[in-house]
Amino acid sequence: MYLKIYRNGEHVLVAACDREVLGKTLKYGNTVVEINRAFYEGKYVSGEQLQKALQEATTANLFGEETIKCAIKYGLIDPDSVMVIDNVPHAQIFRV
Repeated sequence: MYLKIYRNGEHVLVAACDREVLGKTLKYGNTVVEINRAFYEGKYVSGEQLQKALQEATTANLFGEETIKCAIKYGLIDPDSVMVIDNVPHAQIFRV
């Protein structure tokens, strides 16, 4: 999985996706979602590394089966909150 972390003061944004979906453009009705390399392509990490990053995230944007399964495994997202866009699982985390 690719992981990129953005920090702005106390805010930590985690962007993560599977290798297979990086760079893809997804369509959902009239909406187009790009899994942009510049935004998502950081380090290639293990599930444990993703878990650690997501635990400190205030916001996260996740795409792909492996990435979503990992976040569910560690109890970081609810499986019912996962949506599928153009056959690619997607979830977001917001901590307030």
